[in-house]
Amino acid sequence: MSGNKNGYSTTSQKHRNFVSEPMGNRSVRDVPGIGPVQGRRLEEKGINRADQMLGQYLVSGRDQSKFQGYLKNTTGANAKQQSDAYNGMREWTNNNM
Repeated sequence: MSGNKNGYSTTSQKHRNFVSEPMGNRSVRDVPGIGPVQGRRLEEKGINRADQMLGQYLVSGRDQSKFQGYLKNTTGANAKQQSDAYNGMREWTNNNM
């Protein structure tokens, strides 16, 4: 991946949209790294909104390995999906909390 002027890897449009907008009542499927399969699995467990996933991120103590482990165990997300979701939550909380 190419980097931007800050030295961070280039992020997806989905990531940029997610971190730049209020959480509101957005779907859990709006979270970077959460595709149709992961979204459905989360919804089956009662996590329909992005703010509910944010709660899981905060309960994990914002710990990358704990949050990514939660996603792996709950949705079967692969390493990239887990990382994308973690990075989206981390950047959103850094910008908004």
